[in-house]
Amino acid sequence: MGPLWEFPGGKIEPGESPQEALVRELAEELGIRAQIGPPVTRIRHHYRHGGAVDLQFFAVREFSGEIENHIYQQVRWVKLGDLPDYDFLAADRGLVRDLAAGKLL
Repeated sequence: MGPLWEFPGGKIEPGESPQEALVRELAEELGIRAQIGPPVTRIRHHYRHGGAVDLQFFAVREFSGEIENHIYQQVRWVKLGDLPDYDFLAADRGLVRDLAAGKLL
């Protein structure tokens, strides 16, 4: 999606739980082994062209390994309150707003 920011993660493969998919995706995208925490929220986003995506977000408070950027243009750690300063994918914008406002986590 070009220069827009997004959270790591991806599609759930057949036979995977959402948590197992996130463990796999974080290993592939960032080279880390994550301990997946509790669910944060779920979002169903409808695209203008008619498609839709169901997103699930989980807290990750522990991981092992050094973060290695395998697929993104940039990777950044930022304070939750600073998230709205970044241009996120449309599907993530409600989550970004709620995280920055302290409504989640």
